[in-house]
Amino acid sequence: FDLLKKHFGYDSFRPLQKEIISSLLEHKDCLVLMPTGGGKSLCYQLPALIFDGITIVISPLISLMKDQVDNLMGNGVPAAFINSTIYQEELIRAQKEALSGALKILYLAPERLRVVGFEKFLRQLKISLFAIDEAHCISEWGHDFRPDYRNLKILRDIFPSVPFVALT
Repeated sequence: FDLLKKHFGYDSFRPLQKEIISSLLEHKDCLVLMPTGGGKSLCYQLPALIFDGITIVISPLISLMKDQVDNLMGNGVPAAFINSTIYQEELIRAQKEALSGALKILYLAPERLRVVGFEKFLRQLKISLFAIDEAHCISEWGHDFRPDYRNLKILRDIFPSVPFVALT
């Protein structure tokens, strides 16, 4: 795992990261429960570098998407995000980069799946992993913080052989 040092600057893993990453590399689905600051993001970012295709990260937090992409780009990892804060030109650029294979990680807001034509865009990508960040938002009980999280099940129907990791 030379990529751990090269792109993230770490010499070793935090507890459970290696086991989670190994499971994902074996194309197994994972549910990850870690404390804040426990290193959840690395659990999908490192496999994204190892896999051949693109990793799609569903995240409800716009500021976190931007921070993650800025950090990844600063570490030499091609990444982008698509959410309600970007202009049409940025959306087109991110989609072109994803389609060309130039991106390793693409962050999306869960609401993006409702946009007409977006499913068609996803079907054109070589997706190697889906990461559902803040997976506690998937809820049938209590306050529906982001109801679109419940619609993520369509991704499993469309991409049955792609591994999923849910992180919270």
